[in-house]
Formats: sequence, structure tokens, C-alpha cells
Amino acid sequence: MSDATRTGSRSAAHPDLHAAPTWHQMATAAGLVNADGSIGETIFGQMTALAGRHDAINLGQGSPGDPTPDFLIDAATEAMRAGVNQYAPGQGHRVLIDAVAEQRRRCYGQEVSADEVLITIGATEGLSAAIVALVPRGGEVIVFEPFYDSYAAATALAGGKLRTVGLIEDGAGGFAPDWEAFERTVSPQTAAIIVNTPHNPTGLVFTAEMLTRIYKAAVDSDAWVITDEVYEYLVFGDRQHVALASIIDDPSRVVSISSAGKSFNITGWKIGWTVAAPPVREAIQAVKQYFCFTGGAPFQPAVAAALNEHEDFAYASARSLSARSEILVPAFEQLPGVRVSQPQGGYFTLVDFAGATDEDAYALNERLTREFGFTGIPGPSLCAAGTPVSEAFAQTIRYSFCKSEDETAEAARRVRKAAEKLS
Repeated sequence: MSDATRTGSRSAAHPDLHAAPTWHQMATAAGLVNADGSIGETIFGQMTALAGRHDAINLGQGSPGDPTPDFLIDAATEAMRAGVNQYAPGQGHRVLIDAVAEQRRRCYGQEVSADEVLITIGATEGLSAAIVALVPRGGEVIVFEPFYDSYAAATALAGGKLRTVGLIEDGAGGFAPDWEAFERTVSPQTAAIIVNTPHNPTGLVFTAEMLTRIYKAAVDSDAWVITDEVYEYLVFGDRQHVALASIIDDPSRVVSISSAGKSFNITGWKIGWTVAAPPVREAIQAVKQYFCFTGGAPFQPAVAAALNEHEDFAYASARSLSARSEILVPAFEQLPGVRVSQPQGGYFTLVDFAGATDEDAYALNERLTREFGFTGIPGPSLCAAGTPVSEAFAQTIRYSFCKSEDETAEAARRVRKAAEKLS
């Protein structure tokens, strides 16, 4: 018997990948499908590679440039040495569940029971599990555009339809929802509205009035509201983050999601949490436990200690980020013909080059990386294809100011050098 007979034909095709279409629908929704049909790297991975090829400062990825504080490393080490290295309970370690409940009470006056808290593998898992649990097939999910790409992928996984509402310039360097578009988009088919505040990438901090208006629309259409609050501590000046669930009489249709990664410089730990009414939490947990049953066991008590005892670190991070934005934003303002956003919180500023060049954001970002050594994220990659906002962002690039003080200063120097050469 020949080897080919024993093993089967070596040229035989494998089963058709597209017979199971969900993965491709998710990749398409997240913008990962190339023009030739192949699956590409995320835009964040692509831009990280671009920066690496040109020894450029990577202002594209929202990864903190400052080190993780010793109090977190010490607490995690202590937990590991104490044996907290096996599976955590499916809902999460009680010490972190209690810390999250107390944080919601302390910061927002929201009374939360242990039955309402679910610990997740970062906010992304919480968001994905919530969307899959709560959005029926064919239901519509409204997001404010530009948006975090996982919203689109999770909506596709749920069999839902993504609908976008633009955040438009407010004339003062900031952004606000396009309320006319919002009113047109909300309908009886709306299953969920996702609100990210402080917002990535515009830096908009949604006000209580904005959130209440969104909530009322959700009530009218009998939809869920999912709030992505991962930048909740990182608000600048005298503004304050508003937690929607804390300002309404009945928060049972609101799912509040956050994480420790951005505020405590531990994005790689992937410790997040979801707060929802007990039956809603149970439904989300039913999905979550088959994404990844549990994780980060020794990190969970460390994050609990951070929330309980070191909240001042998160507020200090906000002040530091605000100061770094005040270094980087004015440098970009020196570039001829550009408009630069004035972030109210978060990690990012948006630079619109439409008044300076005919190049699209992708080509321009590549050229600025190659010639001047700083890299961002092209704005259209944070939008749905073909929308008015995507067109408006055609020549916009997102830049982060969450890098170290030295990196931020060096990036500002390179931007000013570009301004001198391009003037």
C-alpha cells in the first residue's frame, strides 16, 4: 500500500472554512478582511509593525508607557505565594466582587450587591458576552462612531446588525452625538445601545443629560444600554465621569462594564468587570464561562486592593495624562492646516489633516512614520466602511498620549520638527 493510499491524498482539500461563516462575518465586521479576501492583522498590529520598521514612536496603540505600580505587583506576588493560582470561581473572587460593588457605591452612589457583579477577562470579554447574551439574532446594536472594533465583531457573533451614529465636531475642539441621526436610527428593532464614556477615540465625556437622553430612547424602544466605562477614572480638569446606572431610577436595563487595565497600567492583566441586575448577570455569565471560564486568579485580589486602597493612583494617572495631552496636542497644532481635538478624558487626540493634504489617512500615516518617526491609527479604521463619519475621518489620524513622559516629549519634538519642514 502506498503512503498516499494509507494517509489519503495529500492534495485533497480541507473542509470549506466558509461553510461555518460566523468567523468570517466577525472578521469582516471588524475590518480584518483584505481586498483579496485574505484575513489581515488588526489595524493596531499593523501600525505597531509599521512603527517598528521605521524606529518610530508608536502613538497608535493605547498601551500605557508608565510601569505598573509596585503595590499591584507586590499584591499579585503575595497572592501567588499564598496559593491563589488555580481556577477562580466562575463569577470571580469574592474579594474583587466586593471591591467593585464598593467602588460603584463610593464613586457613584450606586448600591450594588454581590449578585450583580461578574469578573471578566478584561472589558472586552464582558462586552462580547453581554452582546451575545442580550442581542437576539437580527436585532440592531447602535454604537457611536468612531468606535472600538470589538463591538462590531461581537455583534456579528450574536447575529445582530450594527447601526452607527456619528459623533460630530462641536466647534470647540470636541465632539457631541449627532442627535438627529440618533433619533432616526433608534427603532423597534434596536436591541442594544452601546455608550463608551469617556470615549475612545474622541475623548468625549458624555454628560448626564446626554446619557439620560440615550436611556429614554432605550426605554421607548425596549432596548438594553451597555456602557463601556474603561476610562472612567481618566477624566480631565473639573469634568466628572457619569455612570448611567447611578442616575436613573431603574438601572435594570443597563449593563455597566469597566476594567482596571487603563487606570492602573495593567492592560496585560485583563481584569474587567460587569455590573448588571442578577438575572442579567447570570445570562452574561452563562456566555462568558464558555468564552474563557475564568482567569487572572492572583491578579483579582491585587486589583481588589487597588480599588480599595489605591484609588488615588488612578486619579493621579488622569492628571498625568492631562499634562501629557497638553504637551502633544499643542505640538500637533503647529502642523499647517490641521485641526486637533481637545480631549476631555482618555488616551487619545484626533488630528484632521484635510486642510493640509490630499493624502488619505493610511498613506499619510505611513509617510509621517517614515519621514518623521511617529505613528498613529488611521481614523477610517475606527469606523464602519462607507458611513458619513468614515468619510469625514478620511484624513484623520488618532494619536495616543499615554506613553511615558520621555516618549511623549520626544514625540512632541518629532511632531514640531515635521511642522517646521512642512510649513
